[in-house]
This record gives sequence, structure tokens and C-alpha cells, in this order.
Amino acid sequence: MIRNWRWPIVAGLLVAALAYVVTLRRAPTMLMAAAERRLEKLGGVNRFAHAPLATAASRAVVRPSPDLAYSSCVFDASKAPVLVDVAPVPARYWSLSVFGANTDVAFVRNNVEAGNAPIRVALVTPGQAVPAGYTGVLVPGGHGVALIRILIDDRARFALVDQARRVSTCGVATAG
Repeated sequence: MIRNWRWPIVAGLLVAALAYVVTLRRAPTMLMAAAERRLEKLGGVNRFAHAPLATAASRAVVRPSPDLAYSSCVFDASKAPVLVDVAPVPARYWSLSVFGANTDVAFVRNNVEAGNAPIRVALVTPGQAVPAGYTGVLVPGGHGVALIRILIDDRARFALVDQARRVSTCGVATAG
């Protein structure tokens, strides 16, 4: 009797293994690729796009907070390091987060941890040199998203914060 069930059990195990691989292994990469494509439309690659304050219709960032201003940089460090320079802004809280292609967080630092000083990171792949003055952040796969979040606790001050955040840069390192 068990012989009649052997192949359906084997087939079920193969389907379960395939579902595991697709769901747990590929889904994060596929979701991040979709997010990168969406954010890339806002500002391109290796440069910050500074989104307006979120509204109920905003969806460039999944469920954006109306109390946060977002600046995003879809980066590609596959050929050269990408340098991210985040300038301090006149806000109680701001942060830089770097997400790799598989949605893993590669780096996070906020204004308190940085002592309200600029944050300077070089997004690199294995074998790339980190330029002097930068903190190296290894990004497996070489691409992902760098995201600045700024708390806007007084919307009347947004213009000042917006002007200050536009000083931040994200770009490929040049030789020299």
C-alpha cells in the first residue's frame, strides 16, 4: 500500500522544496528589484531623489510615514565604489540606511550616533578599495538602495530641511 503513495509523496516534497526556494530565497531579491525600478524612476541611478512629503497617495516607499521626508538613491557599485555623503539637517532626527539587493540592511546610522556630523560611506563590492575619509560598507551583489529619513515635526520648517537635505550626494567614485 505504501508503494502506491511513494511518488505522490516525492512529488509533494519536490513542490515544497521549490516553493521554499522561490518564497524564502528569491522573493526578497525580486521585491527589492521591483522597489529599485520604482525608485529609479524618481531620480535615476547613483544619485539622490528627494521626495516631497508623503500623502495618503504616496507609494514610492512602502507605507511612507507622513512625518518623514525621504531621499533615496538606487545605487550600482558593481564597477566602482558609490560614495554617499549625507549632510546634517536641522531636524531632531535623521538617518541613513543602506539596503542590499536581497533587502538585508547593510548599514544604518542616525544623527545621534553620528554626533550630528556628516555621514560618509563608500558602498563597495569585494575587492574594491574604500577611499580615504569614508566608512566602507560591503554590499553583496553591488546594488540596492540608500535611504535618508528625516523627521518633520513641524511642517512649517520643511522648506529649510528640504534645502539642507539636497546637499547630500550619492555617486560613483572617480579616479584621482
